[in-house]
Amino acid sequence: MGSGWWWVGLLWLASLAQAETLHVGFGTHKPPYVFEGEPRGLEYDLVNQAARQVGFEVDAYYAPMERLHLMLRRGEIDAIATTHERSGVEAYYSDVYIHYHNAVVALTRRGYRIERIADLEGHSISAFQRARWLLGEEFQRMAERNPDYREEAHQINRNRLLYSGRVDVVVGDRRIIRYFDAEVADQVDVTQPLTWYDIFAPTPYRLGFRLDAQRQRFNQGLRQLRESGEYAVITRRYQAD
Repeated sequence: MGSGWWWVGLLWLASLAQAETLHVGFGTHKPPYVFEGEPRGLEYDLVNQAARQVGFEVDAYYAPMERLHLMLRRGEIDAIATTHERSGVEAYYSDVYIHYHNAVVALTRRGYRIERIADLEGHSISAFQRARWLLGEEFQRMAERNPDYREEAHQINRNRLLYSGRVDVVVGDRRIIRYFDAEVADQVDVTQPLTWYDIFAPTPYRLGFRLDAQRQRFNQGLRQLRESGEYAVITRRYQAD
């Protein structure tokens, strides 16, 4: 009898030790933050390691942001990355875990003078999905008034549009745009000089959760990741990308 209860106790402890699966939606391929289909990237690593701190095992799902927001509303995933309170979706939002540095970029030969969001009026623009929600109210108003504003489900398309001259300007994170240059170099001339217009403050991003309890646990893991120094180690790992 005693031996039997001993084994029951071991099985119970083993079940507690098993990680709880957290289904997290990430956007499509956007290196160096997320490498679609691969368990790596600055953003993926931060989310994954923070989750592991508190007993979660991340099951990553990759899709365009619009689809991910729909999946979150339907309860098909537990959380969505790279979002915040202005996303337009009701969720429990985590603490900020990463900042993106979005900018406007154009071919230098265009000779544009862009010093503020209002200067984008009248230009054709390609941005990332849900940029109209995530880059502030002034940008949203401009986007909604501009018939030549578009958002790309696959961010690599912005590089093709930019270098081919099919849009006036592109909006996005500088590191992502630069990273994609190598992937479109056989399609467009990426040696053309670019001018960058830094008219946005860094964009803070959070995870949006269906359940508050999962949000609170993730926040705890994120704090532990920062306090241990591992957050800084992960960030440095991608500085050269």
